[in-house]
Amino acid sequence: MALKGKKPVVEANRLKLFLYGNAKIGKTTLALQFPAPYVIDTDGSTNKPKYVDLILNGGGSAYITQDFDELLDQVKSLNSVQHEFKTLVIDSLTIFYDDLLEKCALKLGTVYGIHYTEANRRIKHLIRLLLSLDMNVIITSQAKEKYGSKLEVLGTTFDCYKKMDYVFDLILEVQMRGAERIALGKGTRLSECKEKEIFPWDYSEFSKRYSKEIMERMAVTCESATEDQVKEILRLIDLIKVPEEIFSKWLIKSNSEKWEEMPKDAMQKCIDHLKSKIKGDE
Repeated sequence: MALKGKKPVVEANRLKLFLYGNAKIGKTTLALQFPAPYVIDTDGSTNKPKYVDLILNGGGSAYITQDFDELLDQVKSLNSVQHEFKTLVIDSLTIFYDDLLEKCALKLGTVYGIHYTEANRRIKHLIRLLLSLDMNVIITSQAKEKYGSKLEVLGTTFDCYKKMDYVFDLILEVQMRGAERIALGKGTRLSECKEKEIFPWDYSEFSKRYSKEIMERMAVTCESATEDQVKEILRLIDLIKVPEEIFSKWLIKSNSEKWEEMPKDAMQKCIDHLKSKIKGDE
C-alpha cells in the first residue's frame, strides 16, 4: 500500500458549459459564436439562414440527428480523428436523453425504473467522454418549471439528466430581461464566473470571463488502438484467462465501450502489463 496523492497544479482546462433556457431564448445563437463550432443539432435549426452564416463564418460544421447512438459516435470521432474544430455544441441534450430513455424502455421495459438506470449509465459514459475531450463543450437543454414541496412553482430548471449540474464546471440559465438577453450563473467551479452573476449573453462579454487563448486553441486528438493491438489484447486475455471484471475496469477507465475505442497509448499499457505477467509466471 502507498499514498498516491500529489500537490495540485492549475491546469488550463477547456470550457465545459451547460446551458438551459426557454425555447427561442437565444441559447443556440450564442453557442454558435464560439470558435470553430461542430454542432450536433436535433431540430434542423442549423439549416436556417442566420445559423448557417454563423457556422460558416466561424469555420464550423453541423450534423443533424436525434439518435443518441449517433451522438456518441460523433463524440468518439471528435476525440480520435484529426480535425480543425474547437467547440462541440450539442443542441439540445434533452432530445437525446428522451431518445435514450425510449430505447432503454423498449429493450428492458420500465419495471422499477430499470430503463432510467440503463439510460443514466450510458449518459454517464457520454459525459466522461465530453469531459476528456480537448474541445470547448457547450450543451444546451430545454427548461421546465421547478416545483416545491407543496407543488408551488419555484422557478425554472433544466429538462434533462438530473445530475448535469453536478458534472459541468459552469451552468448558466439564459433569460430575457425586457429587451435584453442575459445569462444567470446557476452553478460554477470557475473563479472567473460568479454564482448568481448576471451578464449580457454574447461571446464578447463571455470571453471577458474565460480565457480566449484557451477557447481558441486547436484541439489535440487521441489516436485509437490499432487492429493489431486489439488482436493482441484479446489473445493475451484468452491466454491468461483475465477475469471480465478486471478488463471491464480497463475499458471504463479509458472511457471506452469496446477495445477498438481505447486510446492507443492506454491499450499498449494493458498489453505490456499482461506480457509482464506472462514473463513473471515463466
